[in-house]
Amino acid sequence: MTIIDNAVYVNGRRAAHPDSLEQTFETLEANGASMAWIGLYRPSLEEMAQVAQEFKLHDLAVEDAITAHQRPKAERYGEVLFTVLRPARYLDETESVEFGELHVFTGPNFVVTIRHAETAGVGEVRKRLEGEPDLLARGPKAVLYALLDRVVDDYGPVVAGLENDVDEIEDQLFEGTADVSRRIYELTREVIQFQRAVHPLRHLIEGLERGFESHHADLELQRSLRDVRDHVEQVISRIDAYRDLLQNALVLDGTLTSNRLNETGLAQNEQVKRISSWAAIFFAPALVTGIYGMNFRVMPELDWDFGYPFAFALMFMLGFVMWLIFKRKQWL
Repeated sequence: MTIIDNAVYVNGRRAAHPDSLEQTFETLEANGASMAWIGLYRPSLEEMAQVAQEFKLHDLAVEDAITAHQRPKAERYGEVLFTVLRPARYLDETESVEFGELHVFTGPNFVVTIRHAETAGVGEVRKRLEGEPDLLARGPKAVLYALLDRVVDDYGPVVAGLENDVDEIEDQLFEGTADVSRRIYELTREVIQFQRAVHPLRHLIEGLERGFESHHADLELQRSLRDVRDHVEQVISRIDAYRDLLQNALVLDGTLTSNRLNETGLAQNEQVKRISSWAAIFFAPALVTGIYGMNFRVMPELDWDFGYPFAFALMFMLGFVMWLIFKRKQWL
């Protein structure tokens, strides 16, 4: 069964806990001053169709709620407001961000929440509101505000986790960690996904503020919604800064990698110079001995008493001259 919680509230207090959707609808019709809050988890087509028929939900909104994978948005269909939020949480075990999806239908006397991820946020919001009956008595708008406030508050640990990851990457850059480029790419992708979840909230909340004002919502709710918008602006500012830092880190990583390769190449060139220089020095004696080793009969040095000393001196002088040349060129 995908119904997580199902309740009817009167004056901010739980007045009934129906066992089925049919009982919820009957209880709601019997008491005009009540509000129904139905919590669903990945509802089936039949359950969603039943809810849609009773509360006159628009077909397009119902289709979006079933298929999921929607961007954060708020769309009004007559008296019903369809809101999509993207909760997020930071996983310390994998140092990654997990994104969920929450759909909220709010009407004159009902709230339908649809979750598409494993999260306890909605249940905790319900407990919070049931502990504050004065706030819950303000109706579906209060529930929507509380859900939005919880989603934005949960962004705080995510921002802190990403900040810690960015700091680690900055340290790894100068340590020459092998897989730092891959970590930068993965973290950048998470930051972009986070931006896609947070950035639309700015316009979403601005639209809700106009709606709350035009529908003469409670003044405290309007002030609370402005406070949520301020928190969203702070999150947007920080997450945008992280993306800029990661882009700069990627450029810096490329520069450092290129410098390390150049240094390696220069070191190899120096070694090649040294090896080539010594090879040339030893080549000179080999050339002289090679000539003498050809055993020609007509060679003046063969009958000369100083032939062998002359050959050794010639080999030494050639090697010494080449050593001086390479030393002056700083090849040795």
